[in-house]
Amino acid sequence: MLFARSLENNMPKKFYITTPIYYTNNPPHVGSAYTTIAVDVLARYYRQKGKKVFFLTGTDEHGEKNAQAAKKANKSPQEFVDEIAKSFKETWRALDISNDDFIRTTEPRHIKGAQKFLSALKKSGKIYQGKYEGLYCIGCEKFITKKELADGKCPDHQKAPKKVSETNYFFKLSDFLDRVKKLISHDKIKIEPLERKNEVLALLKQGLEDFSISRQKVKWGIPLPFDKKQISYVWVEALVNYITAIGYGSNQKKFNQLWPADLHLIGKDILKFHALYWPALLLAVGLKPPRKIFVHGFLTADGQKMSKTLGNVIDPIYLADKYGVDALRYFLLREIPFGQDGDFSIKRLEERYNADLANGLGNLVSRVLTLSEKAGNFPVIASERKRAKQSRRKNELIKGVKSTQKKYKKALEKIKFHEALEVIWRLISACDEFIEKNKPWTLISEQRTANSEQKLKEILLSLLLSLKEIAVLLRPFMPATSEKILSQIKLNKKTEVLFPRL
Repeated sequence: MLFARSLENNMPKKFYITTPIYYTNNPPHVGSAYTTIAVDVLARYYRQKGKKVFFLTGTDEHGEKNAQAAKKANKSPQEFVDEIAKSFKETWRALDISNDDFIRTTEPRHIKGAQKFLSALKKSGKIYQGKYEGLYCIGCEKFITKKELADGKCPDHQKAPKKVSETNYFFKLSDFLDRVKKLISHDKIKIEPLERKNEVLALLKQGLEDFSISRQKVKWGIPLPFDKKQISYVWVEALVNYITAIGYGSNQKKFNQLWPADLHLIGKDILKFHALYWPALLLAVGLKPPRKIFVHGFLTADGQKMSKTLGNVIDPIYLADKYGVDALRYFLLREIPFGQDGDFSIKRLEERYNADLANGLGNLVSRVLTLSEKAGNFPVIASERKRAKQSRRKNELIKGVKSTQKKYKKALEKIKFHEALEVIWRLISACDEFIEKNKPWTLISEQRTANSEQKLKEILLSLLLSLKEIAVLLRPFMPATSEKILSQIKLNKKTEVLFPRL
């Protein structure tokens, strides 16, 4: 028994992280790439730390908007969403996304799990039948109130919602609001940034009505298991993907290992569904709510939210082909403080590419490798390890590496991508300053003595080790670039022990 417990304690801790599932009325755009790359960076980082990561993304394929898009394309809804789901998978592969699973809401495993969840809701006694009369925004696939409109239109889609009158099933949200409020207030469901937590608490203070979990007149979706004439409201069914993908309704062992989610990363336009509706629905069926929800801002184009409905989207494949996958990944997370709105600009991407990647990182790698080659590519032998360990205490560059590691870890675990990248680039600048200060090229060109040769070795070793650490820190953000740098350095195993891995 003690042996079994010891084994369990040594098992890596799980980290279940998700993107929202993306709506399939159109192919992916740079806005959806922004969210997915952010989650990918976190997944890669926590894998690097030794956690057992499960990274989920996918597509939301039911609902009225998808059915309308399919009709416009002269295709059946299933044919249409099959094509769009394929384009999402291809895009994520092209952007070097390391997801562990891709859930589609038209898959049998999701349909089976969603119907199990709906049956559990019915059994809970927390749903009832009633009549809904009001406004519905097809672009958002949500019911909307007059006070949410701007000049009579949905502020996100710039279209007037349609009037709806139908008999639906409703969820008794009001029965769970106090519990959800307590969980959020005490950070049992942690919502970040803080302003988003305050936004949710303000919504709770205003009061929220029970909401419909079904649609009477929509045909493209999952029928309620207890009333085949009603289709599950797309938002309720879509949220359930987070549990159906990990075995709810099909693999209970896997579900028990992974749930609850450690992090849902979402855009601010779907905050209410994730922070209020989703925890309440889970509580109703006796499941734990997610541990953390992080909310990022809108990626705008010319000041407007980037939206397929508004027609101002940019194809991420085009950007990756033109500027490189890693350059796009870097720019999206370096340019905009994560959690805030930010405007996408080709001009700024090109400026960042030239200043940070070509003239910053690229130039440093070239300088260090050229100096090392001209010096004769000194091998690092065991006797030099001791000397290097002794000298690192007084070496300002090595001290900078240690400081960078700490700041980087703190920034990434607070989901401040731009700060993590900023500290890496400070280290790049410090390496350039170290080169200028120590002028290793003079030691290379002069007649060497035993002392000058040892000094040159120590300078180059410090630079190579710093470059190695820069590559390791960049790995979650720019995986291909990181591996290329590490392969160019070709440090042997003896140098790896000088600095502990993160």
